Amino acid sequence: MVIWPAMRPLTQFALVGLASCAFLYGQSTPAPELPKDPRELFSLAAPSYNFTDPSLKPWHLRATYQLYDETGEPASTGTYEYWWASPTVYRSTWTRGDSTHTDWHTSDGKHLYAATGHGLEFFEYRLESDILTPLPEPADYDPATTYFDREVRSLGTTKLPCIMIVPKMPMHEQLSTIPLGMFPTYCFDPHLPVLVVKTSFGSLTVAYEHVARVQDRYLPRLVEEYEGQRKIATMTVDTIEKLNPDDPALTPPPDAKNTSVATVGVASGVMAGHRIRGQNPVYPQDAKEARAQGKVVLKALIGRDGKIHDLKVISAPFPSLVESALWAVSQWEYKPYLLNGDPVDVATQINVVYSLGN
Repeated sequence: MVIWPAMRPLTQFALVGLASCAFLYGQSTPAPELPKDPRELFSLAAPSYNFTDPSLKPWHLRATYQLYDETGEPASTGTYEYWWASPTVYRSTWTRGDSTHTDWHTSDGKHLYAATGHGLEFFEYRLESDILTPLPEPADYDPATTYFDREVRSLGTTKLPCIMIVPKMPMHEQLSTIPLGMFPTYCFDPHLPVLVVKTSFGSLTVAYEHVARVQDRYLPRLVEEYEGQRKIATMTVDTIEKLNPDDPALTPPPDAKNTSVATVGVASGVMAGHRIRGQNPVYPQDAKEARAQGKVVLKALIGRDGKIHDLKVISAPFPSLVESALWAVSQWEYKPYLLNGDPVDVATQINVVYSLGN
C-alpha cells in the first residue's frame, strides 16, 4: 500500500506561466473533469509533455538536485542541465562533487559522452526522466500484456483521478485486490491533464509541484522522490530560458568519446556474466505464504558506467516479487560492455527467479 508523502496543499501545485507567473488553478469558471477512459486521458496529456516536438524553439534548463541518505537526511547536491536545439541535437549534463556525466546528440547522428569521477546513482538518472518524460509510452500499456485500474484518491480535500498500469500475472486469481500504487500509477489534477503524483512498486513516489507552462507544455519546477515517507532525491528547476541553436555547449569537445550507436542490445545471459556487484533480492514473506514463485522479467538500460539507468517490468508472477526484484536490481553494477573497444549503453533483459524449493 502506497504511503503518500507529506506534500503541500494542492493550491500550491501552482500552474504558472514563466513570464507572467499567473496562477491558473482556482479559476472562477470550473474546468470540466478529465476523461474517465485511461487511454483517452493519457492521449490528452501526452502532447503537453512532449519535449521532442520539432516545432519547439531551442531551450535550456538548469536545475539543482539534492540526494538523501538512508535516514532521509541531506547527503550531497548536484546540478543538472539540459540543452535542446532539435529532436536530434541536445545535451544532458550531471555534476556532483568531482563526478560529471555529459551526453551529446549531434545533427550527424552521433552520440558522444564524457565522464569523470564516480558514476552517477540510479535515482540521479531517474530525475531526468521524471522531469522531462514522466508519462508512460503507449508500449508500456499494451493491452496484450497489461490492463488499467482506475481509482480516485484524495490529496487534502482534492480528489485525484489515478490510473494504475498492471501487468497481467498468472497468480492474479490469488489476490482479492491489488493496492493502488503497487504498479506504475499516475494521478492527475481533476480538471487539467497535469500529472501531480506518480507512484510504483508499493513504496516509490514522485511528486510534481509548481508546474509551469513552457512553450505550451507542462514542466514541474519541483520534483520530489520518496521511498515511503523517506525522501530519496529532489530536483528544483532554477532557470528555463531560450537557447541559441549555435550555443557552443551543444558542440562536444575534441576529447569526447564517440559511440557509433547510442544503445546496443545484449542477451541476458551475456550481461549476467558482466555483473560485478549487488545483492540478490529478498524473497518477500507474503509471496512465500501465497506459494508464489516464478520469474520477474525486467527490461534494463545499463549505462557505460556499468550502473542501472532504467528499469521496466515486462512480466511477473506476483506483485511483491516485482518490488523485491526492482529494489535489488537497481543497485547492481556491471563491467562496462565494450563495442569496438569503447563502452556503450546496453539494453538487456534481466530475469530474477524466485523458487520455493522442495
